[in-house]
Amino acid sequence: MRIVDMKTLDEAGLKQAAQMLTDELPEGWATFDDAMEEIDECFSHEDGALFLAAVDSGEVLGWCGILPEYGGKVFELHPLVVRGDMQGRGVGSVLMDAITAAAKERGAFTLMLGADDERPGGETSLANVDLYDDLPRRIREFDPGTHQSAFYLKHGFKVVGVMPDANGKGKPDIMLAKSL
Repeated sequence: MRIVDMKTLDEAGLKQAAQMLTDELPEGWATFDDAMEEIDECFSHEDGALFLAAVDSGEVLGWCGILPEYGGKVFELHPLVVRGDMQGRGVGSVLMDAITAAAKERGAFTLMLGADDERPGGETSLANVDLYDDLPRRIREFDPGTHQSAFYLKHGFKVVGVMPDANGKGKPDIMLAKSL
């Protein structure tokens, strides 16, 4: 497996990356066209953004990106996605290590992201509850359940905030960050 700048991918590779968004994160990118628009938007950033892909034998296994915020002192991880059949095989961890190193090289102090808990029924202990009732306690007792936030916690991120009902009633956006 090699990590490459996504801008070096050919059209077939970019289509694989887009299909991955639709397959693995349909709440954000319901159609292939939505996903291709997201990739085009990612590539439109001229301000220090970077998008990396994990590639093996011409197949895109996963990809991720960083967008500078706060004058480049903070980078937002957006997105990170791994092809379904490759999840749990270390691809996401390799991408996380590479993108974290790139953010450090660019002078960032913090890497952050928002992780929506918007699937039907919710996946975390923050879904479908009154988050206005003792939010600090709910954050302290946070259980990621089957949500992607478990991956981020494993990689040193901490829950630094929650936006209740960001994606509809009982569907919060969970803000995570880690110091670099």
